[in-house]
Amino acid sequence: MEKRKPAFGNAARAGVIALAAALVLAFAPVSGPATAQTLPTAPPYEKEMHRLAEILGAVHYLRQLCDADEGQTWRTMMQQLIDAENPSTERRAKLVDSFNRGYRGFEQTYHTCTETAVWVINNYMAEGAEIAQRIATRYGQ
Repeated sequence: MEKRKPAFGNAARAGVIALAAALVLAFAPVSGPATAQTLPTAPPYEKEMHRLAEILGAVHYLRQLCDADEGQTWRTMMQQLIDAENPSTERRAKLVDSFNRGYRGFEQTYHTCTETAVWVINNYMAEGAEIAQRIATRYGQ
């Protein structure tokens, strides 16, 4: 008997849109991207950036697992976040590691889409949108 995968409702679609919009607002360069020279140390929102990167990695894996048919949407969002930040090589590597940690953490435990996986997706998208909005509000220009 084939197990039916949970369907994504309007809340999931709204979460995708909210997270994408918050990321665009939070990281759209206003006066050009930051460089290692203008930001010699990590910004005050670094911890939040790493959490956001983990969330993007987790959502990337789980949405694919649950047949969301979005291709590389979440990886692309992560790349856009990195491009907007224009971090040093070391900082970029740490952000990529955070994304991969989020991806691999769920890859090791979820092999089929479940109601719990859908719940995690919805909660992570809400958390990611909240983090991006908070960064934009506190540190945006």
